[in-house]
Amino acid sequence: MNVQKNKSKDKLAFQKLIAVFGVILFIGKIIAWKLTNSDAVFSDAMESIVNVISAFMGLYSLYLAAKPRDDDHPYGHGKVEFVTSGIEGALIAIAGVMIIYEGINSLIVGKVLSKIDLGIWIIAATAAINYLLGYISIKKGKAENSIVLISSGKHLQSDTLTTLGVVVSLIVVYFTRIYWLDSVVALGFGIYIIVVGYKIVRKSLSGIMDEQDPDLLEQIIQILEENRKKEWIDVHNMKIQQFGAHLHIDAHITLPWYYSLRDAHNEMEKMIILLAKNTKRTVEFNFHMDDCKPFSCSVCQISNCPVREKDFVKRVVWTPENVTSVDKHSIEDN
Repeated sequence: MNVQKNKSKDKLAFQKLIAVFGVILFIGKIIAWKLTNSDAVFSDAMESIVNVISAFMGLYSLYLAAKPRDDDHPYGHGKVEFVTSGIEGALIAIAGVMIIYEGINSLIVGKVLSKIDLGIWIIAATAAINYLLGYISIKKGKAENSIVLISSGKHLQSDTLTTLGVVVSLIVVYFTRIYWLDSVVALGFGIYIIVVGYKIVRKSLSGIMDEQDPDLLEQIIQILEENRKKEWIDVHNMKIQQFGAHLHIDAHITLPWYYSLRDAHNEMEKMIILLAKNTKRTVEFNFHMDDCKPFSCSVCQISNCPVREKDFVKRVVWTPENVTSVDKHSIEDN
């Protein structure tokens, strides 16, 4: 429990750092925009507004996600991370629309840039800081299974790419004096930012709707398949929910019908301990014990079964398809 609290505090502290730097970098980009009158710099500044808002939203969501479960939230508060991440993605998309509007307006009206050289240095410095923060945020997010830190890191790194593009466009405009190129670059970045925002929203909605994570499911099933015991006749009706950095796994395990309640419970505990030791996340289990049926004999590997009614035919390899099925396994399924 203390380890989990320390991780939560560490995530909060890093998110605070992101929020503070977000404000500083936003101010720097606004200064560069005012100096240069560049649409491309404006696009970068608009994305930084989203960085600031999303950083503080992420800070609040991590604070909520770190709170223990209570009577009103029996599964904890972890899903708030999906909500704030989704809002962040929507804000990114809105910023992209505003950038496109400004770029089109400048192409129609026309615009002259100034102090481009100074703007290049300011924007280049913000790009370096953004990339470093984004890299650290994604690394920490993956290590601690935090969608907030991962999405913040991806946003910071996407901001770095757009910022580098702004630097390149400013350099080109500085030497060529073709000012309309600046607006065209801004339009391109606007479209790119909208796509990034959509992807973040899509991932957040999948978490809120408990969409199955194929990679996570494959990982869990591989652990079971590689360490399965002959007494575990089958596992089926498996469902996995994610709550921030936490997992909740529901499943049915089929055991010999003649087992005592104690023996059956011990086998179930062995499976739970196996998954808990091999999963780098806090896991809550809700396993249901099923008794085997006559058709289970064809896939049951207990060679000395005293009540076998049918011959063993073959071992069923556990896969995402048959482990998530609601039906017990039998030879007819394969």
